[in-house]
Amino acid sequence: MHANYVIEDPLSLDRIRSILTRLEDTIIFSLIERAQFAHNSMIYQRGAFKELLELGFSGSWLEWFLKEIETFHAKARRYTSPDEYPFTASLPAPIIPPIKYPKILYPNNVNVNASILSFYTCAIVPRIALSATLKLGCIKRANGITGDDAHEDDGNYGSAATIDVEVLQAISKRVHYGKFVSESKFIADPAAFIPHIQSRNTDALAALITKPEVEQRLLQRLRKKATLYAQDFASDGEPLKDGSKGKLDVDSVVELYEHYIIPLTRDVEVEYLLQRLEGLSPEEIEKLNTQT
Repeated sequence: MHANYVIEDPLSLDRIRSILTRLEDTIIFSLIERAQFAHNSMIYQRGAFKELLELGFSGSWLEWFLKEIETFHAKARRYTSPDEYPFTASLPAPIIPPIKYPKILYPNNVNVNASILSFYTCAIVPRIALSATLKLGCIKRANGITGDDAHEDDGNYGSAATIDVEVLQAISKRVHYGKFVSESKFIADPAAFIPHIQSRNTDALAALITKPEVEQRLLQRLRKKATLYAQDFASDGEPLKDGSKGKLDVDSVVELYEHYIIPLTRDVEVEYLLQRLEGLSPEEIEKLNTQT
């Protein structure tokens, strides 16, 4: 006897919200892991490692990590999935046949990973690593080590970059899931979107997909989660009430979402909608426009 499986609608808004909520946990826990290391600013500077230059790679240590990891993931067909987007261009083809996914998203070329990499390395890492960086500076000065930026480098280049990749991949998946939100809302009421797509009215499109009250609840939930997960615990499992900030700057997590992830997701949603009618004939568009 064969088991009967219920296949959940990939464009169900409830399913999408569930996935985005789980990604919150992934991002928070990964940021907690990254916060244990100092800034290590050298790994984000292009051309800073002569060893990579000798290999013919002029990017940063993190970009090299992404390239190597994503090369393997591409061979394992990760980027044939409609919700996965690489940071690296010109990746190899899968070595096993791709899974035949049902057509879910409309063909598009929206990929904002370059922006994600930029704001993460420039704005997020220095902040979440600040506590570890300052502690390292105290230790180095106590041992007579001084000099510009000496406190920023703890030498854990591999460990820090490994976690960076995990954070970046989770943020990328979260941001690009905006395409699923846009497609779900578009197919529910094409007539509401089509005139604004045709007139390239980005403000009107953003208004159709933005719910400020939902975003505020998200930020409140994030703050509660981050506060809980960042706590230090005693050996008996009880939270320590020693007045410390815990393992992570909670405000940095909230601001990551408020100032970067949410706005960038909205950009993805709007850009996806702007491409939603490309390649369709006037008759096909009219059929969508009269769809009930």
